[in-house]
Amino acid sequence: MMDHDDDQTKLSFVGELTKKERRVLGVLIEKSLTTPEYYPLTLKALTTGCNQKSNRSPLSNYDEYDVEEILDGLRGRGLVASVHSAGGRSERYRHLLRDSTGWNNRKLAIMGELLLRGRQQTGELRSRASRMAEITSLDELREELTELQTSGYVQSTGELQRRGIEVDHALYLPEENKTLAVAAGTPDSAGGSSASAEAPRFDSDDDTSTTSGSAAASSFSTGTAAASSASATTPASDALAERVTELEQELTRLADRVAELERLIS
Repeated sequence: MMDHDDDQTKLSFVGELTKKERRVLGVLIEKSLTTPEYYPLTLKALTTGCNQKSNRSPLSNYDEYDVEEILDGLRGRGLVASVHSAGGRSERYRHLLRDSTGWNNRKLAIMGELLLRGRQQTGELRSRASRMAEITSLDELREELTELQTSGYVQSTGELQRRGIEVDHALYLPEENKTLAVAAGTPDSAGGSSASAEAPRFDSDDDTSTTSGSAAASSFSTGTAAASSASATTPASDALAERVTELEQELTRLADRVAELERLIS
């Protein structure tokens, strides 16, 4: 397989994405890494992946017409391609991000996780992204994040070496007001992760909705408070976070199997 990191001539910046485009691309990245035997995805499997309850924030309820329309837009931008497998009856879809960006599996996993769940602490991100591609340490995560940040794909609330820092992708539309403000932090020597306990949020169908300045400030204040409390993580909470991630991974695998069985039956 070609090492795309050595081929810089074809690389291009992905650009801003709507929340629905982010969800579809995030699912395609996720499934390409976690269940390659079922990838590329049918329209039905992709829709199921968009709406699954695990590893998603906010939750969504898209139908196949929604997803097909999103795919048409992404294909027009050169981010997704449709394929027909030998003997296959259904059209399948795959992302082209490895070709267009040159990302390795770790970068794909990091961006996939951020597209699917958004803003999170580095410890959470390492644990969650590792279900797609092995990221052995926070230092390895920071190395990939630094390159993604330099390329304009990732933003953070401060220096990546500091405790309690949160990161997010940087592909939001301007009207979403999702630019992270820089917050103070302390050097992260322990590298503990925390398990988010926020209730599931449901997505709306309005891609043009905006976040007011006061709401954005409130959201950031809440995130900063959570980061401060997370800095006091204990071995027990770290173990719990790891266990939660393992259960999420198992739920994802089961959901993928069910989606594939439904596709075969239909």
